[in-house]
Amino acid sequence: MAVYKQTYRGYDGRTTPAWSRWLITGRYALAPLLSSRLLPFCMAGCLFWPLFCVILVYIFHQPALMDLLPPGLSALVGVGGGFFYLFCVIQGVLAFLLTALVAPGLISPDLVNGGMPLFLARPFTRFEYVAGKMAVLAGILSAITWIPGLLVLALQSSMEPWKWTWDNLWIAGALIEGLGVWIVVLSLIGLAVSAWVRWRLLAGASVLGVFFVGAGLADLIDSVLHTTNGMKFNLLEVVRTIWVDLLRTTPIGESPIVLSTSEAWTVLAIAAGLCLALLAVRIRPFEVVR
Repeated sequence: MAVYKQTYRGYDGRTTPAWSRWLITGRYALAPLLSSRLLPFCMAGCLFWPLFCVILVYIFHQPALMDLLPPGLSALVGVGGGFFYLFCVIQGVLAFLLTALVAPGLISPDLVNGGMPLFLARPFTRFEYVAGKMAVLAGILSAITWIPGLLVLALQSSMEPWKWTWDNLWIAGALIEGLGVWIVVLSLIGLAVSAWVRWRLLAGASVLGVFFVGAGLADLIDSVLHTTNGMKFNLLEVVRTIWVDLLRTTPIGESPIVLSTSEAWTVLAIAAGLCLALLAVRIRPFEVVR
């Protein structure tokens, strides 16, 4: 408009507090997910095992029902590290599959439509942008992992004396730490793939490929070179090592742990750092057009 008309007025409305601006991207990224019919259905399916664990905890405290259990389930009567290790394995795999469904649509639409310069032209940093997107995925994965795990633990504690609760309080910390680090790694991998692969279907397949190709490469290296170092490429095996250590248990009926805890934490740190580097390259306030 012409300057002489003097009709322009600056915005004098309420502004968003600086500390909460990183939630803006997460709020708008969450809206289309909540309107989808597929996501609630998938999340409901992911809560089948926690519900089954609740039923098991109830049965374990009913002597009349214990006699009806098969021998395999009777061995799980001691609700402790082994019980929650199995919980972490099942829910961890489901979290990985849910990441492949949700993550591809978080960053790629902003890049495809040229929206990144519009985001970062405002008082909004790249870290806040990534944090907002990551909060969406972390919140969804938390709803099927450590949150129901703590609810199962709380139910078990309510049926035991206070001494049991005090002696097993460390399980709560192990669940939060073990599943929390898995959520962080999954979120960073999902966001990195979403930033680099524009087609949603291909991005979902790429997230699955990170784990399946890594597991196949690990088996190939171990078979050809007769070593156990190949397991460092299998992220599911890496995080399983951490869960075994945190929950102070020994897996029954599974392959033995071949990595040390320090090696597992190092591999996850390297994977997270690589994902952050990939995000730093793609998320920038300008675009070079050739």
